[in-house]
Amino acid sequence: MDLSVRIGNKLLPNPVGVASGTFGYGSEYEDLIDISRLGAIYTKAVTIKPRPGNDIPRIVETPSGIINSIGLANVGVDKFISEKVPHLAQLPCAIIANVAGSTEDEYAEVTKKLESSESLWGYEINISCPNVKCGGMSFGTDPSQVEKLTSRLRALTKRPLIIKLTPNVTDITVIAKAAQNGGADAVSCINTLVGMVIDTKKKTPVLQMKTGGLSGPAIRPVGVAMTYRVKRAVSIPVIGMGGIMTADDAIQYLLAGASAVQIGTGTFIDPRIPSQVLDGIVEYCKREGFESVKAINEVLQ
Repeated sequence: MDLSVRIGNKLLPNPVGVASGTFGYGSEYEDLIDISRLGAIYTKAVTIKPRPGNDIPRIVETPSGIINSIGLANVGVDKFISEKVPHLAQLPCAIIANVAGSTEDEYAEVTKKLESSESLWGYEINISCPNVKCGGMSFGTDPSQVEKLTSRLRALTKRPLIIKLTPNVTDITVIAKAAQNGGADAVSCINTLVGMVIDTKKKTPVLQMKTGGLSGPAIRPVGVAMTYRVKRAVSIPVIGMGGIMTADDAIQYLLAGASAVQIGTGTFIDPRIPSQVLDGIVEYCKREGFESVKAINEVLQ
């Protein structure tokens, strides 16, 4: 059975990855699961300078999910290269750096610096984070900015370039097309939805930043629907994510047109979920007579 997934000029060994911001830099989980079973690790966001993140409280549980306003906390690109990449290079799966910034120049500078790290498989460009004051989602809601930024980054690297899309737009397919026109090799679909929880006793929002990004099972139907729409609007691969807890959840994304998936919030509950999802996809392919993961995408064409 062919589990490989082609993104740009490279192959992922299987379609199951772990989402940025939920798996740290890999070392946090390697004593808990078999990393070699992952198709890819999408690292914590990397910015030009270290970021402490937003003030606490910055995570709150909701029915069927969580809302976070972490604020892209990370060590900065220089420490990422010197302190994190050497260990990441030893892990037996594809390493995809998640790149973030407040300006177009910052995205470009981070990407240029990361090009010196030969062990990185590719880049996921975070233009869709809803819980930072500058950059983030502001890039991902303007198709002209998306195309311009993607084109600029495309000129800096031959590695796979994946643009992470926000669902917080009127028409996500317009943004996906802009990414494709700019030279993206794939799009990730979707980042978190904007949400809020209010403490009725204190009469104030629970999160210090008031709003944050909703993830978890609550958003899966939205992610599946947007993946379905995006796949029919572009010719590049779509990586589906949002609320995947079981193999059936992931298979819904694959049937909707996703070439691969990412698991995020689920790993907080059980780090074994990615491996269980992979096993379930394999079993599904055997049961339904699919010889490859790619063949699942063709069912709803």
